[in-house]
Amino acid sequence: MIFIAEIGLNYNGHLNLAYEMIRQAKLAGAHIAKFQLGWRGKKGEMNFLNLEDLQKLERWCKWFQIEFMVSIFTPEAYELAKKVNFNKYKIASRTVKDDLPLVKQIVDEGKETYISLGMWDQPELPITAKDNIKYLYCKSAYPSMPWDMVDLPKDFNNSPYHGYSDHTVGIEVALMAITRGAKVIEKHFTLDKSDTTIRDHALSATPEEFRLMTDLGFSIEKHLQIGV
Repeated sequence: MIFIAEIGLNYNGHLNLAYEMIRQAKLAGAHIAKFQLGWRGKKGEMNFLNLEDLQKLERWCKWFQIEFMVSIFTPEAYELAKKVNFNKYKIASRTVKDDLPLVKQIVDEGKETYISLGMWDQPELPITAKDNIKYLYCKSAYPSMPWDMVDLPKDFNNSPYHGYSDHTVGIEVALMAITRGAKVIEKHFTLDKSDTTIRDHALSATPEEFRLMTDLGFSIEKHLQIGV
């Protein structure tokens, strides 16, 4: 199991808050702390990150022994990301819809790439015959409700999806995905769900909720393996 704490824009544009969120994500059991690069990222916008900022985030992640990863939204963001030694990349549903050539360029670099398909409405996968792609099931509604997730794969092992990128309120659907074979769980992460700076805080997991999700998730995975 791999758990991704999607910090995204929930650091509200303040790197000191990002530092604490990275620390808390590690304590909550996350393997990866993920930010968004290029989304609301122009100079003067709340998610503007330059190379110095990225290097700080990378250094902090190394200090807390959690992997640093970004979702890449634009060609400019990709050029910036290549200056940092990422082990893997994330592609958001919006980028698959808006700039598939960019997605193909990133995948062709050969690094492991997680791709969410929440906005992909075609019957075939956007890119095939690439071993470094891990597709994630996703519903691009902010927030989604658990009762809206009727299309969640019944068996991830017999589906195109390696894991699940979650936008629901609560942790129940993420845990359900694990029972159905999801190997990667991405969940938005916040220190304060009542924060109204951006809407993502409301659908995010607090450190306590994320810790409960990872503890239960590992237990479920262990018992599923015993039952095989």
